[in-house]
Amino acid sequence: MYNSPKLSVVGAGPGDPELITIKAVNTLKSANVVLYDALINRELLDHAPQAEHIYVGKRKDKHRYSQDEINELIVKYASERGHVVRLKGGDPFIFGRGSEEIDYARSEGLETAVVSGITSSIAVPANAGIPLTKRGISESFWVITGTTTERKLSEDVRLAAQSTATVVILMGMGKLNEIVDIFSHFGKEDTPVGIIQNGTTVNEKSGFGTIRNIENVVSEQKLTSPAIIVIGEVVNERNKFEAVFSEVQALSRVEIPKF
Repeated sequence: MYNSPKLSVVGAGPGDPELITIKAVNTLKSANVVLYDALINRELLDHAPQAEHIYVGKRKDKHRYSQDEINELIVKYASERGHVVRLKGGDPFIFGRGSEEIDYARSEGLETAVVSGITSSIAVPANAGIPLTKRGISESFWVITGTTTERKLSEDVRLAAQSTATVVILMGMGKLNEIVDIFSHFGKEDTPVGIIQNGTTVNEKSGFGTIRNIENVVSEQKLTSPAIIVIGEVVNERNKFEAVFSEVQALSRVEIPKF
């Protein structure tokens, strides 16, 4: 069935296929073409069995298409096929270039829509038992890209390191040494750090330490991208989460006496 030319930019959530919104699922069901990114869970494509699925992912040094080419593909397929869904990991408006694609599509006369997604910057730490804010511990948080369009570490990391806020860094594994140097420069060597790879998925791995030793932890645990870096006292809250989880598991193994 041909629909009028339209682009829907849809957030796929952080990785767990159940962490996608009902609106996103309904939007996928109406798609004629789905252009999907590297970080989305492929199971989500099952919500659009009637659509053509086209991979346009960009990973470090492995770009299948440039952003300009993706923009052109959106217009091409919308004009030829109707409803194009651009499926992006997390939320498309948080370091997802969703707004750029919306702007381009509108400039070409396409109808557009946005479906927000659950951002990995919040969901991944939460899934690991780390609250980004907690009364008496952290009053705010920063979410910063680790790598800018110039392939450099964001200058905002230096500002964040001087605050008492929780700092969440996306796409920062390749700049971990620089991040450690900045926080050390401001006397934050003992600040807790958590690194969570493939968060909320069955392949999740994590490592915890401090600014002083986190690079050793990464090496020992063989942590790589895609991963989220969380820096701040709230990282220690995971210990309480794990303690409660262990207690629940223990209780679940207790045999109930029969009378």
